[in-house]
Amino acid sequence: MSRSVLDPPAVDQYGWRRVLGVWAAAALPMGLLAWVVAPLLADRLDGPSALPRALIVALTVGLAWQMVLVLLLVHRERGSVRWSVLRAALWLGPPRSPRTGRVGGRVWWMVLPFLLLSALAQELPSPPAVESHDLGSFLGSDAGGDLLAGSWGWFALLAVMLLLNTVFGEELLFRGLLLPRMQAAFGRGDWAVNGLLFAAYHLHAPWAMPGALVDMITLSYASRRYRSAWMGIIVHSAQTVVILGIALAVVLG
Repeated sequence: MSRSVLDPPAVDQYGWRRVLGVWAAAALPMGLLAWVVAPLLADRLDGPSALPRALIVALTVGLAWQMVLVLLLVHRERGSVRWSVLRAALWLGPPRSPRTGRVGGRVWWMVLPFLLLSALAQELPSPPAVESHDLGSFLGSDAGGDLLAGSWGWFALLAVMLLLNTVFGEELLFRGLLLPRMQAAFGRGDWAVNGLLFAAYHLHAPWAMPGALVDMITLSYASRRYRSAWMGIIVHSAQTVVILGIALAVVLG
């Protein structure tokens, strides 16, 4: 049986004010943690790379808050955070073909073009980053190598931060919680608005905002079309796997 992208919603719907409220509850703490809290914390740390270390800790806290926020909102809506409840409330089921209605199986292969588009987007020019706050540049530098070399503690914290970034934090909030609840307010353009909000969310790394607009397709549209947050999670996590692999190689020396 054929299904359109705009199936009747199976979750409670948010008005635009509530959507913006949830966005602010995620974005504003991240901006504050990156530009205010992390520098203050760095002033109290001894040793080299104080600011990058402070940023890793601060942003991990901010991403963990997003996971807690999602759980709180789902519990308020459904009265429970059991896996069966979360699975339905956050689009954590297998992807569904909008044309045939097929669930899972071969439909999982449809993630591949979005992975390819995401990889190609990494080659697009981007605005210069603020070097002091660009963790990607730091982790690829000699100073980043010195921090990670033989340090399983920092590797574990980095792994937690990246998992929160691509699975339990950002994706769970934007594609799991918000996207399914934006249809009533934004109609067929809900995925585009979701992508714009995700780009604007990067107050902690504003140089990433233009690149994040590509995520409107690779994350938001993919998740909306196949009614599964796993599409966005898989695409978003691809780069994380590479980063963790490089970091593990550095830790092992």
